[in-house]
Amino acid sequence: MASFWTGQRVHLRGIEPDDWTAFMRFSADEERLGDLLNPPRSAESYRAWAKEQAAAGSDGDRFQSAIEAVGTGEIVGAVGSHHADPRAGWFEYGVTIGAEHRRKGYAAEAAVLLLRFMFAERRYHKCQARIFAHNETSLALQRRLGFVEEGRLRDQVFYAGRHHDLVMMGMLADEFAQLHSMSEPRPG
Repeated sequence: MASFWTGQRVHLRGIEPDDWTAFMRFSADEERLGDLLNPPRSAESYRAWAKEQAAAGSDGDRFQSAIEAVGTGEIVGAVGSHHADPRAGWFEYGVTIGAEHRRKGYAAEAAVLLLRFMFAERRYHKCQARIFAHNETSLALQRRLGFVEEGRLRDQVFYAGRHHDLVMMGMLADEFAQLHSMSEPRPG
C-alpha cells in the first residue's frame, strides 16, 4: 500500500533538524511576495526552530509538515493546520512553496493530502484559509481547490507601510468530496 501522505508529485513528512535552511529560504520568499515581514532572524534561530519542530510531539490537529518532491526528495515547501476547533468542526490551513518550486502543482497536491486527512480521518466539517487580497496566485489556488470567498476583512493587515485586506475563504467537507477523492489515491 502506498503512503497516505504521498501523491504523484509530493510526499508530506515531519520537519527534520536539517530542514532549517529550506525554511529560512521560504521566509525570505514570503517577504518578497509581500506576505510577511518579520525582523531579521539568525541562521541559528532557524536551526533551533527546526530542531524543536523535529522533537515536538503532536499538538492535537495543529501541525506543520514539510513538502518533499517525490522525484528528488528535496524539500519544496510546507503545509499545515494552524488552528483547529474539533468541537465546532473547523480548522484553518496554510501552504507555502519555495519560489523556485512554484507553478509545478506541489501546493495543490500537498493541500489535497492535508485536506483529505482532516476531512476524512479527523472528521472536520469545514476548512478556512486567510489570504492577503494582493496575493492573486494564492487566491487562484484556493479557488481551484474548491474554496469560496466568505468575506473580506478590510485593512486587516499592516504590511510595508500600509494596511491590506485579508480574504477569508472556506470549504466544507462535502464540497471537498465533490471535487477530490476522500480516500487515498491508489497506484495506477
